[in-house]
Amino acid sequence: MTSDVQPTPPADADDHVLAAWLAETAGHRLLEVRQEGLEGRELKDAGDRAAHELLMELLERHRPDDAVLSEEGKDDKVRLERDRVWIVDPLDGTREFSEPPRDDWAVHVALWERGELVAGAVAQPGLGQVFSTAEPPVVPPSTAERPRIAVSRSRPPAFTDGLVAVLGGETVAMGSAGAKVISVVRDLTDAYVHAGGQYEWDSAAPVAVARAAGLFTSRVDGSPLVYNQDDVYLPDLVVCRPELSERILAYLAEHGTD
Repeated sequence: MTSDVQPTPPADADDHVLAAWLAETAGHRLLEVRQEGLEGRELKDAGDRAAHELLMELLERHRPDDAVLSEEGKDDKVRLERDRVWIVDPLDGTREFSEPPRDDWAVHVALWERGELVAGAVAQPGLGQVFSTAEPPVVPPSTAERPRIAVSRSRPPAFTDGLVAVLGGETVAMGSAGAKVISVVRDLTDAYVHAGGQYEWDSAAPVAVARAAGLFTSRVDGSPLVYNQDDVYLPDLVVCRPELSERILAYLAEHGTD
């Protein structure tokens, strides 16, 4: 994520490459916003606005026939009649973005097509990295002696205490849903289990990348994560190494998330 971000996507860019380029470009813009001397709420709002406007402009230019669902935009229900819908979170982790030099914030860009997530990218500009389905990450073998569970740094759910105890694991606190999912890809954690309320844009791109990397993804009851719904509230998810999925889902089935 440097000043040499391509001003236009490659001429032959497919949806995977375009998603990665969009996320990287918006991330570069956010790094610029971070240098404009703003603080607190002003910085958060400026980041949300700048990344959203840029992504809307670029999608209109490069995929004009597709619908868009953005956290920062009005939900145009025409998307329910389209075969292709881009699901974006222009700035995931606004709190962390407003606290330089924290790097646990992200840009999410995903493409839903005819019922499935088909492409996705998560840029973490603070790390200078983009994780995408264009070049699916290879998850290394776990380096931990016991399972690490990613949790919110501000609102860690109470149910994870019992889950961690059963797994013989430990929690790792961080911001941004995207950063938490990608932390499993990066072998910083082994699972992310969330039940505190999210929306489609919070998880679409990270889940697309996690699936491409071979990780397990589902709702907390084991059912599939479904996108481009009329109601975009998608409150819970599990992303983990495949070998942990049965134990995690069994615990959640028995004890719930209350």
